[in-house]
Amino acid sequence: MARKRILVVDDEKLIRWSLEKNLRESGYDVETAESGKKAISIIQSEIIDMVLLDIRLPEMSGVDVLRQIKEQNRDMPVVMITADDTVETAITCMKTGAYDYILKPFDLEEVIVLVEKSLADSSLKSECRRLRHEVESESRFDNIVGNSDSMADMFRVLEKITQSDASTILLQGESGTGKDLISRAIHYGSARREKPFLVINCAALPETLLESELMGHEKGAFTDAKSAKKGSFEAADGGTLYLDEISEMKVSMQAKLLRIIENKSFKRVGGVHDIKVDVRIIASTNRDLESAVREGNFREDLFYRLKVIPIELPPLRKRREDIPLLVSHFIGKFNNEFKRKIKGVTPEAERLLMKYHWPGNVRELKNMIERAIILESEDMILPEHLPAELRNGTGSVKGPREYHVGIPPDGISLDKLEENLLRKALSMAGDNQTRAAKLLGLGRDALRYRMKKTGLLE
Repeated sequence: MARKRILVVDDEKLIRWSLEKNLRESGYDVETAESGKKAISIIQSEIIDMVLLDIRLPEMSGVDVLRQIKEQNRDMPVVMITADDTVETAITCMKTGAYDYILKPFDLEEVIVLVEKSLADSSLKSECRRLRHEVESESRFDNIVGNSDSMADMFRVLEKITQSDASTILLQGESGTGKDLISRAIHYGSARREKPFLVINCAALPETLLESELMGHEKGAFTDAKSAKKGSFEAADGGTLYLDEISEMKVSMQAKLLRIIENKSFKRVGGVHDIKVDVRIIASTNRDLESAVREGNFREDLFYRLKVIPIELPPLRKRREDIPLLVSHFIGKFNNEFKRKIKGVTPEAERLLMKYHWPGNVRELKNMIERAIILESEDMILPEHLPAELRNGTGSVKGPREYHVGIPPDGISLDKLEENLLRKALSMAGDNQTRAAKLLGLGRDALRYRMKKTGLLE
């Protein structure tokens, strides 16, 4: 690992020598300067990782040097050295951007500890910026691939949304259509991009935990509440809260969510004080919420409050003209990720991809291309590199055959019918969920969702 370079700036020769000696013994490369002008010259011509800077210097003060350093590199950690222990001096240094300050006479071991801490914090900040840039790059609208009419219509709506500050947005679409990607693109393309983007999966948490997760709780609010905790609404203040699978939220919790949306405030669980927040809510569902409203499983008032700006994500089978574009996009992505040089797909493989009905939508296509690139060695994706359901036609565009069910005069329970069909498919498939999903024309995720809903899967 490359050694970090420290610049020591002090007009006292003995201090420069002492710090240089101890820093070198601790594994650092060291440059020294006796004046502010020389320090600025070194920083402009060499790579410096951290600066120890005396406040009292000839020609220009250490604070002026600090200002110039921060103008050139605001993230460089600078520790000030001063013999003045007044509060005003400390405040001036910190306001100007110093990481910290130490008083003369100083303990050399404490200086080394402070240098290590400042470099560690600087490295952590750099890594956070890198990761944030990576997330933002992956969440741009140009990563949402599609030239079909339905996608063009959706892009026009999304462009208007990102330029507005709409407080609620509803994403509707089947599993695998890209709701998560769209939610991130809306956030990182908006004026809220510098604020948090938090995700809550409403299907993954029971009602009691979901309330605490969203609103937080006070110490002692319930048995395990050993300390106060901020909820997601508080943590996302100024940013975006993405409520995935909102159709799975219990009706009682829906009422509380509606009050938060209407009042822009809430109380923590066990709390008495209102907490004001400014949060954009993006909700998503793969279910028909209007049907859920009619069945009494979703509040009508919340549905219309969320539906101020509804976005319908089209399934892949209804935008087949985008399949070649998506295939090319994913090949490029995974070539880069796995250091491969796949040129594309053969005409026969593309024909099979175009015929398939894609129950798992874009996610299924992405996984299929990733698998082919990882496991196969040819420079083109061939038909034999694709799953059996594509090659033998069981997943062709015609899809599963129709299944007619008569309705008796006294009616029938749709939930019970769905449970019975799931049980039969699982039985026919020997409890293999992937095969059972194929029998029902579903993706595995969609099957598991329905199994959970009907109580067949915990």
